[in-house]
Amino acid sequence: MKAIRFDQAGGPEVLKLQDVDLPSPGPGQVRVKHTAIGVNFIDTYQRSGLYPVPLPSGLGLEAAGVVEALGADISELKVGDRVAYAGTLGAYAEANNVPADRLVKLPDGISDEIAAAAMLKGMTAQYLLKRTFPVQRGQTIVFHAAAGGVGLIACQWAKHLGAAVIGTVGSDDKVELARSHGCVHVLNTRTDDWAKRVREITGGQGVPVIYDGIGKETWSRSLDCLAVRGMMVSFGNASGAVPTFEPGILSAKGSLYLTRPTLFHYTRTREELQQTADDLFAVIASGAVKIAINQRLKLADARAAHEALHSRATTGATVLLP
Repeated sequence: MKAIRFDQAGGPEVLKLQDVDLPSPGPGQVRVKHTAIGVNFIDTYQRSGLYPVPLPSGLGLEAAGVVEALGADISELKVGDRVAYAGTLGAYAEANNVPADRLVKLPDGISDEIAAAAMLKGMTAQYLLKRTFPVQRGQTIVFHAAAGGVGLIACQWAKHLGAAVIGTVGSDDKVELARSHGCVHVLNTRTDDWAKRVREITGGQGVPVIYDGIGKETWSRSLDCLAVRGMMVSFGNASGAVPTFEPGILSAKGSLYLTRPTLFHYTRTREELQQTADDLFAVIASGAVKIAINQRLKLADARAAHEALHSRATTGATVLLP
């Protein structure tokens, strides 16, 4: 089969399309023939070495497709089932062997492309908004990168939950996109004094929570946006890792809370995974959350997909088509 591989950490140029032999699925595994593959920022972290993986390696954590073969001891799935997953390395390929307990069946109303675009980003939005800091009706919150893959889903979902969303974007041409996906206010982090504007919008109080997937560029001013006993949810490093800091800064700025969550820790068990996916599929089916797939590329063009992510040129989700 064809698969994207890389032999050393580095920039997008290290990604190569190669012919790879995929072994038969082992006990507890299922071979999934991919129909659509999700592209996520965590892929760039693994490729660059920020999140090291054993090399040489495949890449990609999210895909949808059809069950093609079963390993031993599989009873809950059968050949031909439509499935999706988020969290098993090697998705940038025509097929992948995936642990059966990491797969979810796709309901009829969810297309393969929507699943590949939404599983990782949508389940991330689910745990952020409903479990890390359960958003309540009437609250005002801040969500960074509101026009990005997670942001477009999360801002719609937060509006559906009754929150007023202050979204941030990195350029003026993303303002209307963020506003049309649930944001009441949209601030440009490149040109606005956005921390000051958040204080103005909230009458000087600040917000109870800020969801920050940007990292280095937004860290310090994100803390300035929080109300007393507010929570900083740092869930990504799109601009680089958060700098080292003294914990005392949290008390100085209002006895703040800080968490650095990951999807894996919110979907550790089969039950948690299925409940998270079911909640996501239900809110998509209701029409409250629409999935914007704004970039479709061939599997062979994975390098171009990563270059677009780094340049902040993408909006919504990107999928690779094998």
